[in-house]
Amino acid sequence: MPQIDPPVPGTDTAPDTGGIFHRSYLLVTLGALALVFLAAFESLAVTTIMPLVSRELDGASLYALAFAGPLATGVIGMVAAGNWSDRRGPVGPLYASVALFVLGLLIAGSAGTMAMLLAGRLVQGLGGGAVTVALYVVVARVYPPVLHPKIFAAFAAAWVIPSLVGPFAAGLVAQLASWHWVFLGVVGLVVPALLMIVPALRGLSGGAEDGAASPRPWDYGRLAWAGLAALAVLGLNLSVELPAAGWVLAAAAVVVALVAVRPLVPSGTLTARRGLPAVILARGLASAAFFGAEVYLPYLLVERYVFSPTFAGLTLTGGALAWAAASAIQGRLGARLDHRRAIRIGSALVLGAVLLALATTLLAWPAAVAITGWIFAGGGMGLMYPRLSVMTLALSTKDTEGFNSSAMSISDSLGGALALAATGIVFAAFTTAAGTGVAPFAGVFALTAAIGVAGVAVAPRVSGSGRA
Repeated sequence: MPQIDPPVPGTDTAPDTGGIFHRSYLLVTLGALALVFLAAFESLAVTTIMPLVSRELDGASLYALAFAGPLATGVIGMVAAGNWSDRRGPVGPLYASVALFVLGLLIAGSAGTMAMLLAGRLVQGLGGGAVTVALYVVVARVYPPVLHPKIFAAFAAAWVIPSLVGPFAAGLVAQLASWHWVFLGVVGLVVPALLMIVPALRGLSGGAEDGAASPRPWDYGRLAWAGLAALAVLGLNLSVELPAAGWVLAAAAVVVALVAVRPLVPSGTLTARRGLPAVILARGLASAAFFGAEVYLPYLLVERYVFSPTFAGLTLTGGALAWAAASAIQGRLGARLDHRRAIRIGSALVLGAVLLALATTLLAWPAAVAITGWIFAGGGMGLMYPRLSVMTLALSTKDTEGFNSSAMSISDSLGGALALAATGIVFAAFTTAAGTGVAPFAGVFALTAAIGVAGVAVAPRVSGSGRA
């Protein structure tokens, strides 16, 4: 049961105006930020070293799967964490997800083959997806709505230090020691994170219905749909290995993924119904356009511009810093910048940056053009991601916080996973047809630009009061 003394954050006795670092929220804030820091460092570091890993393990054909795979299994983790959180609160799923995340890092860090690396990444994604949902439920239970923009801005700001040192440090470790230590080194960050989380979550042991006679039941149907969606994404990635029937398998996998995701998100999401459904879809399209292009930028710089992995990672640093800065700015602006305008501006910035990357590739412009453009992409994501999170919680009831937080994270991950799977197919097809050159990268950026156009089209539809 929640503690009574001192006051539990988010209850009537907790202050609404003391800020996220008020003593009533301090431990929860620090613990949550530590987890975000951990995920940020790992994400940026792995994206930096993956071109080197792919080359050493002869895994170019599975490059996209190394990113899409964790996003796919993350969908299962998100559904499980959302259901578990609605049953018993976010504490149990948070601890379990961190344990899975660490296990995945250990497997990937000790990998000697691309298959073993992928196995570790799949386990890591399962835990990472669950962490995301559990943290959103923590925010909903702990902080009053007036502080939601500030805590989500703080989450983005937690990427600042990893973005400054993560890509450069990962490249340096990979060059001087081994890329294995980039995975294994992140494990060491879990210890201080857990030390903060244990006391921070003592008052959140109860679920959404403290005192109820029985908790909400497990939704095994949704877990099965999540598993099917994950398998469809993995099948889409592997279709590139079947030249004869690959396109048929790819088309079937996309259809299965879309059918499977329907029960996992609010009704009307796939048709961009105004309100919460459009918010959830906008999140997925933003993720697809941004991450589908971002993972190929270091690859482009290493292969076409002869950058070292260390300096190729600086592309990610600029984008991450802009993401954090824009998120902080939107947090300070508050209601002076309405949600729909922030999302429209953000989606346009992401599209513009992807188009710059495409133009740089096709016209052989200096690498600085694409790198500078990615700063604007990061700014666009920082502007709209916190607002999409705030809108999701604002359009949720206490009984649907877990489901809707899960739906938002599923859209985020599945959008990125499908985009990465599709870009992997495009990259492989152009490589087979044209060999090494600019064509594979141009194909990738053209596809993600098309997704960005869809994101710009959906952005105006996030207004509305459709609560689910």
